Amino acid sequence: MPAPLRIALVEPDIAGNTGNIARLCAATGAELHLVEPLGFSLSDSRVRRAGLDYWDAVTLTRHRNYRSFEQSLAGQRILYFSTKATRSYLDIRYRPGDALVFGSETQGLSEELLNGSPDCVLGIPMCRDNVRSLNVASAAAIVLYEALRQIIGSGRASNTTG
Repeated sequence: MPAPLRIALVEPDIAGNTGNIARLCAATGAELHLVEPLGFSLSDSRVRRAGLDYWDAVTLTRHRNYRSFEQSLAGQRILYFSTKATRSYLDIRYRPGDALVFGSETQGLSEELLNGSPDCVLGIPMCRDNVRSLNVASAAAIVLYEALRQIIGSGRASNTTG
């Protein structure tokens, strides 16, 4: 089994989105990294409800700040996802151990992070100009499943709906 992918949420604001992403991580074996400050408590019922009873299956790591998260990766590649990207998430070859980083629902990722690694900033193309962005849980699912498809193939899943 290849090294797990990582989903990192930098300063997430909405408890339900984090819970949904935790459930996604439980379903795929991806690690979940939360970079503080969080806009809610992990004991919040909305986080727990969205993650259902899958929290025990989530490899969860909290980081006091972005630098701490970055240092924990031991040289693994970091990919940033933003509405400001000029490259599509489909234009890259994903690798085992990649960290897929998403910003807060209200602020996105900082210009400093995006400008620091412009070749690693990716976005999800949208067909309509009047839509500003996708929900972060939807975006994480789209990107994570493309990365998994590339890494482990497109074999038939045993259970595809919940």
